[in-house]
Amino acid sequence: MNLALFDFDGTISDRDSFLLFLKYASPFPFYLSCTVLLPRILLFLVKRYPNQKLKEDFLTRVLKGRAEAELKKLSEHFCADKIPAIIRPGASMRIRWHQQQGDEICIVTATPRLMLEPWCLAHDLKIIGTELATDSADRLTGMLAGDNCRGDEKVRRIRAAFPLADYQTIYSYGDTSGDLPMLHLAQEAHRFYKPFRA
Repeated sequence: MNLALFDFDGTISDRDSFLLFLKYASPFPFYLSCTVLLPRILLFLVKRYPNQKLKEDFLTRVLKGRAEAELKKLSEHFCADKIPAIIRPGASMRIRWHQQQGDEICIVTATPRLMLEPWCLAHDLKIIGTELATDSADRLTGMLAGDNCRGDEKVRRIRAAFPLADYQTIYSYGDTSGDLPMLHLAQEAHRFYKPFRA
């Protein structure tokens, strides 16, 4: 059997699903956060502010205190209402091709798993994503549970989930530097960087 590993944001989708979910879940707090956090966003863009910290800043301002069960339900509506419109046609075709080959397919994303899992389940895809921390009442704390799922963390989680030596061929698809370690899990001929931008 073969294994196909896909990044989501920018690879399968044409925009950032994490920010799209925050806007969908709480529009006013999201836009207010964009204004308040603008200095940190600018520092992030010049690589002077950590990706994980900025993600937690947004989560704290927009979703902290919300019940996990409520957000799981919201994610079902989000995945039905918003995700289809941002899927790159070439990515959709490639996923179907892998399914027709009988390959195992996993979405490996820095977006919180909770936000994309309903879409993955609806398309018979596995998902590895960033995990959100909750308190004793199962409400979001605004923090991540563990590290943001990008870079070497993607590789660590993939290795924990899949016995890579058992796969005849590994394919990988990504579009940013945070995907490069995952891309190198695949044989050179099966690494695809920004493959669906036509």
